[in-house]
Amino acid sequence: MIELEDTCYTHIIPRLKKVIDGGDHWAITKAANWKGGGGFRYYSLVPSLLERNKWDNWVVNKDYNAKMLSEAICKLERFEYEPSEVEWWNHGNSTKSDFIYVMTQNLSVEKLQQISDEAGGDKTLLICCGTFRCKSERFPNLTIKKLPKMALSCCELAHDDYSLNVENLPQNEKELEQENLFGNVREEQ
Repeated sequence: MIELEDTCYTHIIPRLKKVIDGGDHWAITKAANWKGGGGFRYYSLVPSLLERNKWDNWVVNKDYNAKMLSEAICKLERFEYEPSEVEWWNHGNSTKSDFIYVMTQNLSVEKLQQISDEAGGDKTLLICCGTFRCKSERFPNLTIKKLPKMALSCCELAHDDYSLNVENLPQNEKELEQENLFGNVREEQ
């Protein structure tokens, strides 16, 4: 089911908890001799990652803060969101030597050189930024992509059906954390 505003929290979730506890006495639960049990999951969606500005160009939604943007881009690019406390340019990784850095600023050649030097030759770094001012091949350890263009390339647009596949819902905490990137996932039992 889909609920707007707070009715999920004020009406639906409390009622489902009562059914699970066997305490809600709907006519159907009495007829089925329901004793309770089971569980449910619900999702809270975040705002759309991209929006159109007044000139009809795609831009990153202003409702996204830096952390939300990094999490979303990591998910789109199949990286684990794990920001480093030491390496300011490291927002996540896909392997032990492949990292990602997400930001909306424009990067100069000097700034890209600094990032390339800090990352070192033994690491590869995907940079997702507003724009950059050089040929991306200049830095062999960097792959540079422009936002929001790279995010648009990951999006499925103009579909009639965006059904949520709930057949194989995640079962462990790590999978729940991954699902949580685009919305809050909660499981109640």
